[in-house]
Amino acid sequence: MPDSNSNPTTRFSSRVADYVKYRPGYPDTLLDLLRKECNLTINSIIADIGSGTGKLTELFLKNGNPVFGIEPNLEMREAGERLLKPFTSFTSIAATAEATTLPSQSVDFITAGQAFHWFKRDLARQEFIRILKPGGWTVLIWNDRHTMASPFLEAYEELLRNCSTDYRAVDHKNVDATVIASFFGRGGFNRAMFPNDQSFDLAGLQGRLMSSSYAPESSHPNHIPMLNELSAIFQRHQSNGQVVFKYDTLVYFGQLST
Repeated sequence: MPDSNSNPTTRFSSRVADYVKYRPGYPDTLLDLLRKECNLTINSIIADIGSGTGKLTELFLKNGNPVFGIEPNLEMREAGERLLKPFTSFTSIAATAEATTLPSQSVDFITAGQAFHWFKRDLARQEFIRILKPGGWTVLIWNDRHTMASPFLEAYEELLRNCSTDYRAVDHKNVDATVIASFFGRGGFNRAMFPNDQSFDLAGLQGRLMSSSYAPESSHPNHIPMLNELSAIFQRHQSNGQVVFKYDTLVYFGQLST
């Protein structure tokens, strides 16, 4: 049986509950940016690619937008469907970034929250160009965790590097400005950044760790040592029973050139 961690579409299957509960959402200021810079309206049709458990999708649905959530992972997709069931303008589709099944020139915006680094970029780019209406926008978003902003965050980063399975290989920071520029093409892209944060008690911190696909699961020899070290880190750095994750919500947006 293949290792699920080697397959981007299945490696989060066992982590859905922690992902739903402990991963950060996205700030409302993202909508303000897209209204101002990209003429987002409530009538704009969104394709949220790699929609997962619906954290980004929900932001657009609450804005009034019709949204197609494209998600290949069954467990993640079902979690998103449960969360977003109240929204009649949500359509869930079992498909990939490279083959969305959407009609040509059918959407105004393509968004990808915490997902682009899993895509096969050349094939996804072709598919995005196919489904976007003329003048449509592509928006790539990450909640980028600070690694050096506090002694706690430094210790957490060191823990990941020492105990995780393939953290260095799959870290979204591997997608740099050169990769982004190549994807958008000669038309270029714009960049924006917003602060974001989360506070956790010890149980929440453990859940946040285990929501990551590179955190060793219970059958792995590093699992218990990693949780023990995480607990020690928490005890050293907590204040009033809490530690703080700080993020930059990074937004890259532009119109793909053909």
